[in-house]
Amino acid sequence: MAEIPDDEYILKTTSACAGCSTPLCLRYITKAAGPDTALVIPACCTSVIQGLYPNTAVNIPVYNVAFASAAAVASGMSEAFRAAGKKTNVICFAGDGGTVDIGIQALSGALERGTDFLYVCYDNEAYSNTGMQRSGATPLGAATTTTPAGKKEFKKDLDAIVNAHNPVYMATACSAYPLDLYNKVEKALSITGPKFIHILAPCPPGWRYQSYKTISVGKLAVQSGMWVLYERENGKISLTGASKAAAKKRIPVEDYLKAQGRFKTATKEEISELQQAVENNFKRIEKEVDGTC
Repeated sequence: MAEIPDDEYILKTTSACAGCSTPLCLRYITKAAGPDTALVIPACCTSVIQGLYPNTAVNIPVYNVAFASAAAVASGMSEAFRAAGKKTNVICFAGDGGTVDIGIQALSGALERGTDFLYVCYDNEAYSNTGMQRSGATPLGAATTTTPAGKKEFKKDLDAIVNAHNPVYMATACSAYPLDLYNKVEKALSITGPKFIHILAPCPPGWRYQSYKTISVGKLAVQSGMWVLYERENGKISLTGASKAAAKKRIPVEDYLKAQGRFKTATKEEISELQQAVENNFKRIEKEVDGTC
């Protein structure tokens, strides 16, 4: 962690819930980006976390925009900066609801146009800001306020959708591994063109675990293979960090699920389906890494 700058752009006055991983993600993203950065934030938890103007916790320019428009706003902003000869980093920081569901059309358009920006989806797997309703990112078996008996569908494969647009760089990260996140953001911002990073951001009240367990829950997600850390450059995928070890030996998915109250109603069949999905995903990734897929 020694190479990470001491400069802070996310101050200690956030309005986040206790144990929230979102400010942690944003802290390391902005450390990698530096002061010449503009954040575009649609309706999401971060709209609240940043606090009320003029006493906000974010120490760089922030544009709060409508739920569906983040990538479109960032696209225009990037073009304006580049036309003025400025290299200012334009970063969308949006939740899964504003990315996987409501904002996916704007994201698709910005990627297709080749927008020079970084889009970050911090994924707490539900509409957490409005009461933890089910989103397209909610996993099979997870209970939310709109799926109290557990969701009956698998999580939407956002990364496959983004990859179909052939961005110059895309990666996954997890709040439990901040150095991995920092390095990926730094690399992404060194490349011109559309970049995308998908971060798993555990949520204590929504996922129903004690607030001090945020880091351990994030690590369980990666160690079980329920969340895979990788980066994809020019279409070529490579595993990073703890997922290299998980590719060889994983803890059971059930160990990750039982750490969270939201999976209390998950059936044995659903747990088995999730475990099989993890195995299939690693087989697919292994084939891609080997070039046999």
